[in-house]
Amino acid sequence: MAEIKAHEFDRLLPRATELYRIFLIYGPDRGLVSERAAELAARAGVKLDDPFSFTRLDLSDLQGDPGRLVDEVNSLGLFGGAKLVWVRGSGSEKPLADGLQALLSGPAPESLLIIEAGDLKKTSILRKICEPAKLALAVPCYADDVKSLNLLIDRELEPEGLRISADARQSLLEALGGDRVASRNEVRKLALYCRGEQVIEEHHVQDIIGDASAISTDDAVDCVLKGDLPGLHRAIQKIVSSKTPVFLVLQSCLRQFQLLDVMRAEMDEKKTQAAQVMQTAGRHIHFKRKPLVEKALRSWQAEAISRETNRLQAAVLQSRQKPFLEDTIAFQTLMATALQSARAARQ
Repeated sequence: MAEIKAHEFDRLLPRATELYRIFLIYGPDRGLVSERAAELAARAGVKLDDPFSFTRLDLSDLQGDPGRLVDEVNSLGLFGGAKLVWVRGSGSEKPLADGLQALLSGPAPESLLIIEAGDLKKTSILRKICEPAKLALAVPCYADDVKSLNLLIDRELEPEGLRISADARQSLLEALGGDRVASRNEVRKLALYCRGEQVIEEHHVQDIIGDASAISTDDAVDCVLKGDLPGLHRAIQKIVSSKTPVFLVLQSCLRQFQLLDVMRAEMDEKKTQAAQVMQTAGRHIHFKRKPLVEKALRSWQAEAISRETNRLQAAVLQSRQKPFLEDTIAFQTLMATALQSARAARQ
């Protein structure tokens, strides 16, 4: 059975793409789902900026055409060699399941298929197909436990040569968890703040983590959701002048749209109103931001949310590949998404 425990992924990662051709990444921690999908993609041996060897699909692309998945995975790159096909998004799982059944019933494909899914139940058709298959690997992604968070902290602080006191570590652990990307960003922000220090103390954590930071990325993200382009421009100027990386705004915006994606999918699946979804999936959102997020849920359709999430995710990857263009990539992407928010609000 090609199914692993959540904590086994790091150990398997170096050999994963040699042992399996299809990866189903799922779970409630959307940040960890995205991170693990990206780690697998990085080991696929293809250039993610090459459209002839890398194909990104949304579930909506497979509606009415499940054969497209089979065609994409079985096709070779323009200049030969294996491809990488990366599927994500929300919607009906049936076209994807049909394509998976066809792929797993035939010979092993040369190309790799990564499926970035949401929180799938044990009864999900996708899990039922992948978990018993020899060619496929199902990877669950749950919120980090204390051991995982401690490892994350140590890995992020090590490149900066920073140590952290016991009291500071405890305060930091209390502020983390629930979403891997959010946790990693908080630790990186702390490391940036303490650059030049030898030991991170508790007062450093209290100064920079969460709402205590001098410049909050929430202001910029809120401007994106409102479609407030002038406000976003002012927020970005404040962030740049404070020496806070604009990349953090880009990642925060990505997390926000990943959450919108989950909540909108729940709205459409259960035929519920935005206010009801906010009481469940949105219960951890700060009360001051809830009206804005609820309004965005009503304005944005699932397909549009998925499209913008893909745009933001691609920008995050591109900014890591081209750090000298990081600010430009982040600013242009955020402005483009804010423009789409303004259009969605008018419809």
